[in-house]
Amino acid sequence: MTRTDDATAHVLARAGGPLRLGAGVAAPAGMLRLTRPDSTGEALPVWPDGATPSLLEEYQVAPVPVERAGETRRVLAACLKCCWTDQSADPWPGDPAPVELVLDTYRALIGRTDDLMRNWAIGALRRLHDSAWIVMADGLITLGPRCALWPVESYAQLKELVRRLPDPERTALTVVADADIVAAARPDTPAPDPATQASPVLASSTRPDTTDHPPSTPEPDTALHRPSTPEPHTTPHRPSKPGPDTTPRGPSTAGRDVSAVRARLGGQAEAGAAEFDDLLGGYDERRRAELVAAFVAVEHAAEPVLEARFLALRDPALRHSLGEMLARRGRTLIQHRERWISGYDDHTAARAARLLGDGGDLPSPGGARSGGQGPGGPASLGEAEKAVLTLVLVHSVAIPRAEGVLPEDTWSSPHPTPVDELRRHTQVPIGELEAALRTLRHAGLLTQVKAGEEAGGYVPGPQFHRLTPAVRRRLQEELILAAGPHSPLAGAVRARRSAE
Repeated sequence: MTRTDDATAHVLARAGGPLRLGAGVAAPAGMLRLTRPDSTGEALPVWPDGATPSLLEEYQVAPVPVERAGETRRVLAACLKCCWTDQSADPWPGDPAPVELVLDTYRALIGRTDDLMRNWAIGALRRLHDSAWIVMADGLITLGPRCALWPVESYAQLKELVRRLPDPERTALTVVADADIVAAARPDTPAPDPATQASPVLASSTRPDTTDHPPSTPEPDTALHRPSTPEPHTTPHRPSKPGPDTTPRGPSTAGRDVSAVRARLGGQAEAGAAEFDDLLGGYDERRRAELVAAFVAVEHAAEPVLEARFLALRDPALRHSLGEMLARRGRTLIQHRERWISGYDDHTAARAARLLGDGGDLPSPGGARSGGQGPGGPASLGEAEKAVLTLVLVHSVAIPRAEGVLPEDTWSSPHPTPVDELRRHTQVPIGELEAALRTLRHAGLLTQVKAGEEAGGYVPGPQFHRLTPAVRRRLQEELILAAGPHSPLAGAVRARRSAE
C-alpha cells in the first residue's frame, strides 16, 4: 500500500470509524489490526509513541466535549464489568452481555431505578455504539474496537474499577438466563429446548426500551474518540456473575452455545507497520516528545491551540516535521493567527470522498472497507442532517453576517438558532429533526447552547475550526446559494463555477 493509500485510509477511519479488512489484508501503516478467527478484521489508528489524548490535560487544552459525558463514562464502565469476565486476558474482545444486564449494572452503580436514568443510559449506549466503543446488536453488547486501544499500563486501573463496581440485583422473576439470551440472539446457534423457553411476556421484559430523551444541555468533557480510562482505585478482583437461574428446565445447550459465540467473537490485536519512526528518529527525546504532544493537541483539541504552549508549533523546523506527520494521515495544519489546529488535506479528503461515493460501503485502499459512523454506519450526512445544518448556518452565520453583527472571516457564532425556528423552516418531521440534531451534535458540527433565560438553540460546532481555506471558500459559496439563490452574488457564483 502506498503512502497516499495509507493517508486515504486514515481519512476514512477518522471520518467513518474503524475500517473493515478482508481476510489476510494488512492494516495500513499507523493502524492496529484487530483480527477475527475467520482472518477478517478491523483497523483503527494508534497514537504515536503510545501517547493518548489524555495528554491534553497536561497542557490545559480542552478536548472535544461529549454529550452527557458522566453518564457515558459510567455506562461504558458498566459494559466493561459485564463483558470483561476473564481478567487474565485483554479487555477486547471480551464476552457478549445482554443489554438488560448492563442496564442493571448501571442502575446499581448510580443507585437509581427511575425511567429517566434508563433513558439516559440508552442514549449513552447509542453514543458508545456510534463511536465504536461498544457494539450493540441483537439485544447483546460486546466491547467495541476502540477498547483495544487501551494501553496495557491502564489494565490495573481498569481491573480495580471493575472490582469496585457493584453487582446488579437480578430479580427472581427473570426466567431466561443470560447465557440463553446470548445463545438465542445468534442465528447460527441451535434452537433451545422447547421445555426451556420462557413465556412471551417474560421474554419481552429482557428487551431494552430504546427511547432516548437526552437532557437539554450537554455536559462538556472528554471526547469519545479517545479512551478515557475511568478513575483508578486499588486491588484487582474478578467480577462476580449474576446468581444462577433456579427455574426448572430441561436439558440446555446454553453453555455450549455461549462457548461457540465466544469463539466467533474472539480475536487478537496486531500492530501495523511503523509510521513516524523515520521522522521522529532524528530528534532527541525532548523534541520527539514535543512533536508528539503537538500532534495530539492539534488533532484532538476542541479549539485551535496557542503556539506559545508547544515548541513544535513555535519552531519552524519542528512545525515542518509536524506537518509531515499530519500529511501521512491525510491531515494538514491550519493557522488561526497565533493558534493552530489540524484539518483534512483537500486532495486526500477528495479522494476519500470519491471512494465513499454517496456514503455507501465501498472498498478503500488495500482491500479495507469503511466502517461508517460507528460499526457499519454511513460516514456521510443524510439529507435531513444536511438540511438542518444548512438552516443553522443560514440563521446563525449568514443572516448575522449580512446584518453586520458577525465578523466576515469566522464560522463561530454567538447567535443560536432556536429549535422552534428550525421546526418552522423545515419540512423534516419532528422525529427526524431530533435525530438529525443528535447526529450533528455527536459529530461536532453543531453545539447546543443556552441564551440567558431564553430556550437557547444551536450554533456551528467545533469542527468548523478545522476547515481549510479552500473548503471555507466553497462553503461560503454554498451558503450564498442556499440563503439567496436568486441574488446577483449567487448568479456570479454559478457563472464562475460553470466557467471552470
